[in-house]
Amino acid sequence: MGSAFSRFAVHGDTMASGKEMNGKNWAKLCKDCKIMDGKNVNGTDVDIVFSKVKQKSSRVITFNEFLQALQELAPKRFKGKSHEEAITAMYQLVEAGEPRKFGVTKAVKAGGVERLTDTSLYTGSHKERFDESGRGRGREGREDIVNDSGYVSSYKNEGTYDAKMRDEK
Repeated sequence: MGSAFSRFAVHGDTMASGKEMNGKNWAKLCKDCKIMDGKNVNGTDVDIVFSKVKQKSSRVITFNEFLQALQELAPKRFKGKSHEEAITAMYQLVEAGEPRKFGVTKAVKAGGVERLTDTSLYTGSHKERFDESGRGRGREGREDIVNDSGYVSSYKNEGTYDAKMRDEK
């Protein structure tokens, strides 16, 4: 029981010690372990029990308060069973539960996205911005960079001197 408590207590918080659980993680535990079923126990019930078992000025519950909260929800969740059977069934739900990761972002591969991001299909000036492997060329792909590496102050561009001399002859 303690391992399930600490699994959910540290979920989403790198600074958490695992000895106390906040209201958000309590609600997540109730949802992921299927304590909330939408009929007998809903989100409001979970929040009310959390507020009832925690200390007045506290925003978290300890392990003992956690056990007390489960005992309060057990008869409501398992209506046809005796109090002891309901608590045992509640403990089994919590021990089997793991924090689930809902809505983890994945790369979209639907529709025309592949066509839009395939750099081999680009045309015109956009074609020059990527090399054969699809990597961007950076500034080199966006601008015509002049090679002004000559030692003469009025040097215009590499290779222009020879053309100029031919035109004058």
